[in-house]
Amino acid sequence: MKFSDRLLEKLQPIWRKNHTHPFVQEMGAGTLDPEKFRFYMIQDYLYLIDYAKLFALGAVKAADLEDMKIFSNLLHATMNEEMSLHRQYAARFGISESELENAAPSPVTLAYTHYMLHSAQNGTLAELVAALLPCAWSYWEIGKELSEIPNALDHELYGDWITMYSSKEFGQTAQWCIDLLDKLAEGKPEKELLQLEKIFLNTTRFEYLFWNMAYHKETWPADE
Repeated sequence: MKFSDRLLEKLQPIWRKNHTHPFVQEMGAGTLDPEKFRFYMIQDYLYLIDYAKLFALGAVKAADLEDMKIFSNLLHATMNEEMSLHRQYAARFGISESELENAAPSPVTLAYTHYMLHSAQNGTLAELVAALLPCAWSYWEIGKELSEIPNALDHELYGDWITMYSSKEFGQTAQWCIDLLDKLAEGKPEKELLQLEKIFLNTTRFEYLFWNMAYHKETWPADE
């Protein structure tokens, strides 16, 4: 069994909670409150700034030149394609460039990104990939599921998001990350596999917390 299959089989309950979260379901149905999506886009923009750093660290830690090249390409794609979508959405929702660039991360955004960066900076390349994979993999799956809902791809507010994450190009990125983790996990002792599993589980949990944070527009208690 591939390590990715083991992860998905063992962690299926929490994995599916991300897919069935009200934020995701309402986005697919086109009934999500636009203010919740606006909040999400700002926080996700901040998230992507640190997420891109994981690809930079991947290029540093990779021993294979081809892997270094792909990590470099992913850094470029995140900074110039994914974040471009967020900037487009920002304009559509009346979010000024100043508001986007000067926004403060919520507690969940801060905790999630710091956990990923801590795992990446202090761990192996396999641990880095385990940390970043739940985001890419779950977004691809969620995008594909939502794209099958009639008219979801044509929704004026959420159609572009669903189109991006259900795309063949994004799927190729997610699949490469899955395959890389499988390759890096080969031959590792069970103790190390359990550590990778723990990191993957934690970032999967953070994915749920991120959806929940956006749905309830959660900030620091003193800011409410």
